[in-house]
Amino acid sequence: MSNDLIVDLREVSRVYHMGEVDVHALRGVDLQVNRGEAIAIMGPSGSGKTTLLNLIGALDRPTTGQVMIDGVDITKMTEKQLTKVRRDKISFVFQFFNLLPVLTAYENVELPLLIAGVEEDARRERVDYLLELVGLTERADHRPDELSGGEQQRVAISRALAKPPGSTSSVVVLADEPTGDLDQVTGESVMKHLVNLTKGEGGTLITVTHDPEAAERMDKVYTIRDGAIVDVK
Repeated sequence: MSNDLIVDLREVSRVYHMGEVDVHALRGVDLQVNRGEAIAIMGPSGSGKTTLLNLIGALDRPTTGQVMIDGVDITKMTEKQLTKVRRDKISFVFQFFNLLPVLTAYENVELPLLIAGVEEDARRERVDYLLELVGLTERADHRPDELSGGEQQRVAISRALAKPPGSTSSVVVLADEPTGDLDQVTGESVMKHLVNLTKGEGGTLITVTHDPEAAERMDKVYTIRDGAIVDVK
């Protein structure tokens, strides 16, 4: 793993205006993540975990502070520029999978490559490879409603790494409670695939979780409370 930063947050605050009340979701957060690392963010509900993930994922903007992704300040980018950052640099894995129900497992994984304009032979090679890594080659032609929860999440993980060839070392995978809707055994299997596949591909993983066992698989664990990072292990 190289030591260059792929995620760098500096004095980031996020304030939401709710009528006459200001809600301080984040308070002066500093967070540096090296390329190739896997980190967990833990904390009670309402502590700012999802807000932090949304800022890193270019889905929201800080009220104050700076968000750097792969050496580029995204804080004042236009929406068009942010869309490109999300397409090229960010991948999401959600608790409820968010697979397209009308597409097969293969087609769900292929979709980001289609959007990126990757040519057909390269798409096929990449999708076949990713599905093989998560043990779903034989389920490639099945739609989400024909797959178990664990299988659907493994498809979602494969889709998260479906980026153009040679770009995965610049990808940040953001996982929001990826095992929250799964039983313990399935959740452990999914986390193993998520960490191994992301790091094996040279990507960077940031996961929000309430699960201490999932957090144990990470290189570092950050605890956030009342919008501030209070502990790092």
